[in-house]
Amino acid sequence: MKYDEFIATVRRLGEYESRERAEHVTRCVLGVLGARITAQEAEDLAAQLPGDLAGALRAEERPMPDLSPDGFAGAVAARLEGASTETARWDVSAVLTTVTESIDGGELNHVLSQLPSGFATFFGHPELA
Repeated sequence: MKYDEFIATVRRLGEYESRERAEHVTRCVLGVLGARITAQEAEDLAAQLPGDLAGALRAEERPMPDLSPDGFAGAVAARLEGASTETARWDVSAVLTTVTESIDGGELNHVLSQLPSGFATFFGHPELA
C-alpha cells in the first residue's frame, strides 16, 4: 500500500473531513503505538508501512506504560485537540485497521503479542480479542 492510499483509507474509515486531519490522526496513533511496543518491533513495523510513517512510530519517547485499550485511546485523545477517549477509540481503530491492511500477518501477530488483550479489535480483528 502506498502512502496516499494509506491516508485515503484512514480518511474513509475515520470519516475525516480532510486529508490533513487523517494524516494528523495517523501520526498521533502511530506515535502512541510506537512508544508502547519495543524499539525493535517499531522498526520492524515501520519497515512495512508506506512513506514516512516510520517517523511517526519513532516520535514518542519510550517506554510508555503498559496501557489497556482504554488507556491507549486516552493517550491518543490527549494528543488530539477536542477528542474524548471514546472518539479516540474510533480514531485508533481507523488507523490500526489500515495498518493491518498494510502489513503481513506475521508482523501483526508480533505487534499484538506486545499489547495487552483487547487490542485486536482496534486492528479490525475482534475474533482475536
